Amino acid sequence: MSQTSSPTPKSIKIAPPKIPKSLDSILLSDIGIEDEASFRQVVIQDEQVSYLNANKVLFDQTVFNNVTFEHVSLKHVELTDVVFNHCDLSNIDLSEAIIHRTQFNHCKILGMDLTAATIRNAVFHHCGGEYATMRFANLKQVSFRSSSLVKSDFYHSELSKVEFDETNIDQAQFSGTKLAGIDLSKTEFHNLGCTLEDLQGCIISPSQAILFTKIFGLVVKE
Repeated sequence: MSQTSSPTPKSIKIAPPKIPKSLDSILLSDIGIEDEASFRQVVIQDEQVSYLNANKVLFDQTVFNNVTFEHVSLKHVELTDVVFNHCDLSNIDLSEAIIHRTQFNHCKILGMDLTAATIRNAVFHHCGGEYATMRFANLKQVSFRSSSLVKSDFYHSELSKVEFDETNIDQAQFSGTKLAGIDLSKTEFHNLGCTLEDLQGCIISPSQAILFTKIFGLVVKE
């Protein structure tokens, strides 16, 4: 059983999920999920979860392997010590979620909705997150590694100790998000939705500095 496969980045201390060696295997399609349901110390794998709408569900010490979520809304979900391996969470609604010590490894998170979510000690490793929404979210000790966040939305979010490592953030929206102390030097982009005020204090590479002069219409006179 695969549990925690992605390495923790050295630059940011991120607490890994606490997963027991022995987990009970369940099928969500057999059990069903209702509001305020709780699932602890289980593994869920090789399953498609479709047309589900439930609020305030708890997953604690849980591993998802090769699970596809389709037309799923889990608002106010709480994920603590959770690992997603090779899962498809495209367009899932996790708005106002509380996520702690959770890893997403080789997952599709295209269009995932994490609006107003609180995310702590989380790793997104080799994930496809085009159009992912994290508007008004609060992220601390979070790493996006070797992933795509093209056209993602971090509008008016709070970022603290957040790492973007070898990640494509082209056309991502950061308006209203303070990027002071955030290292963008290992990201790939051609354009960003942000202001000079948003960028104040962020870390960029020399080539990106030239790119930003073009983005903001500045003219460098030699």
